[in-house]
Amino acid sequence: MLLARLLNACHHFPSFVFAAVRLVEATSTIKVDVRPRRGSKAHCSCCGRASPSYDVLPLRRFAFVPIWGYAVVLLYAKRRVQCPGCGVKVESAPWAMGKHSLTEAYMLFPAHWARKLSGKETASSFGTTWDQVCHVVECVVKWGLAHRELGTLRAIGVDEIHIGKRQKSLTLVYQIEADRVRLLWLGKDRTKHSFETFFALIGEQLAGKVEFICSDMWRPYLKVIAKHCAQALNILDRFHMVAELNKALDEVRAGEARRRVRESYEPMLQNKRWCLLKRPENLTDKENVSLRELLAYNLKSVRAYLLKEEFQLFWGYASPAWAAKFLDAWCKRAMRSRIEPMKKFARTVRSHRELLLNYFRAKKQFSSSVIEGLNNKAKVTLRKVYGYRTI
Repeated sequence: MLLARLLNACHHFPSFVFAAVRLVEATSTIKVDVRPRRGSKAHCSCCGRASPSYDVLPLRRFAFVPIWGYAVVLLYAKRRVQCPGCGVKVESAPWAMGKHSLTEAYMLFPAHWARKLSGKETASSFGTTWDQVCHVVECVVKWGLAHRELGTLRAIGVDEIHIGKRQKSLTLVYQIEADRVRLLWLGKDRTKHSFETFFALIGEQLAGKVEFICSDMWRPYLKVIAKHCAQALNILDRFHMVAELNKALDEVRAGEARRRVRESYEPMLQNKRWCLLKRPENLTDKENVSLRELLAYNLKSVRAYLLKEEFQLFWGYASPAWAAKFLDAWCKRAMRSRIEPMKKFARTVRSHRELLLNYFRAKKQFSSSVIEGLNNKAKVTLRKVYGYRTI
């Protein structure tokens, strides 16, 4: 009976008693008989009201947390109650949700480990099936969403990730404040309607309190943000701006390399991609030597590389006014460079000038680095849970 005392201490249910406990060695199972406490009333499973009972249903098994490698099963015969408001109902069991044969305590354990392990490894560790683990995760997620507290949102970030072979998109919204970083919402597809659903969830009052929003340059996102959070500073995603600039530089290098091959010039741009795209402090010794040799030539790729490195100085400014002056001067030089991909990037920068300067108006408190880190965690999670059938 020592185990019954431990169960009462750890998982005490006032109206019930853990009675006989026995070990079934053949199945490596510990069976615990549960009975209602003498004089206690059953509670209606619909409204929760204490009601008189008049009948007993067949014995049911409820899976409990395994102990020392043994499966633990609670055995209890539920009572039927005569509820004044709901009529004849089955009583509610405080250790289980609804009609589930799994106790709430049991559900929390596989769900906790399913965040760290794959579904198959979790099922093996708990002596259950993959489908059971999937079911447990689904129940815990539903409970978490139903009891989620949004609180006051001061800073949020929105981005998308691609999943599956067909590259389907998911829209993710994060809270990115210094004292609280978490995933707030996940929506299917990367559409304006999908993002609108998030603001419908939080409501106009909560959306009106948002002060900072980090996003990329995708026009539907910008329109939805301007519509629902006109008072917030929309900070353009620094990560995507740098990625667009690197893409322009790589386009210049690739085009010039092909042209030199066609015209039978020396193929000096071969195997030089990462020399140009990497930050100088991240180059290896061999790449440093290759870059120094390349900079001695008057090539479009070299001029584009110098523009790219010069643009990195933009992020070092503290004053929005000085950052704006630098940005305008850099765009002029890029437009006069006669390098079409760099000119295209400069036009993009000009069209999003104010959103870029919001990074400095927010005193560099918020950027996309947190969002990209969380996106990586989301991708790792999606990779571990392959086989789930729903978003």
